Amino acid sequence: MKFHLFLSMVVFLALSFTSLFASDRCVNCSSSSSCQQCKLDGGVDNQKNRKKCEQLGCKIVGTGACSTASNVKVCNK
Repeated sequence: MKFHLFLSMVVFLALSFTSLFASDRCVNCSSSSSCQQCKLDGGVDNQKNRKKCEQLGCKIVGTGACSTASNVKVCNK
């Protein structure tokens, strides 16, 4: 019985963490930028993706999950 409970918890945690890592990643832009967030290609934070965001007018101040709010302006690539 304990083994089944443990196995269920492991499966639940694995599915939870998989969805976290599969989510979209964005960089947050400063208030003086033309947009508030810029989506990273493939969710990968690297120099190439940051350069694309900077070329779109985003002054990067940090990273995070992409917002789904309708009032957040996202730089289009």
